[in-house]
Amino acid sequence: MSVRIHNNKLSKSSKDWMREHLEDSYVQRAQKDGYRSRAAYKLLEINQKDKLFKTGMTVVDLGSAPGSWSQIAAQLVGSNGMVLASDILHMDALPNVDFIQGDFREDDVFNKLLDTLNGRPVDLVISDMAPNIGGNASDQPRAMYLCELALDFALRVLKPNGQFLVKVFQGEGYEEYRKVIMDNFSVLKSRKPEASRARSREVYLLATGFKVK
Repeated sequence: MSVRIHNNKLSKSSKDWMREHLEDSYVQRAQKDGYRSRAAYKLLEINQKDKLFKTGMTVVDLGSAPGSWSQIAAQLVGSNGMVLASDILHMDALPNVDFIQGDFREDDVFNKLLDTLNGRPVDLVISDMAPNIGGNASDQPRAMYLCELALDFALRVLKPNGQFLVKVFQGEGYEEYRKVIMDNFSVLKSRKPEASRARSREVYLLATGFKVK
């Protein structure tokens, strides 16, 4: 279906992005399948290849809003599993997902996450966090900072041999970040799902075999 955009207040680049978004086949599929964003298909593809999720697992989803990754995780871990999601932004409730709104860097939010886990060992930490990337070089440090925060959280909560999946933007700091992950996990893989736009610098790093130090 073709959609015309008449909002003259939008810049040309914004209009182009909106048109592409509305005509995106993954956006249309997400609406049809009941997922909250097209990002659901990135996680589904990675899981199909790498078999991340198992019934009964405990999963933490960082930067979870609007919630498509939490949706997938909850479906795959089942009723005996647990999905704990967190974001600074509000996220509407999802079945079988515990959500805590706030900045997980802050002690009170981090402690709420630990209290909700109630001693359950964390099998997998996932993060699809990203700043509003505008394509400028100044965006890369912000993007890498979010990746570093996610990794720091994972290192604090994962059980031995746990897994970590994070979205990273290639550029300054990327190789150094990979090295830090490799120091803490046995295996590191890189994934570029088909649902990821070809022009995007984003890749997903999957680390397995967490080494508790």
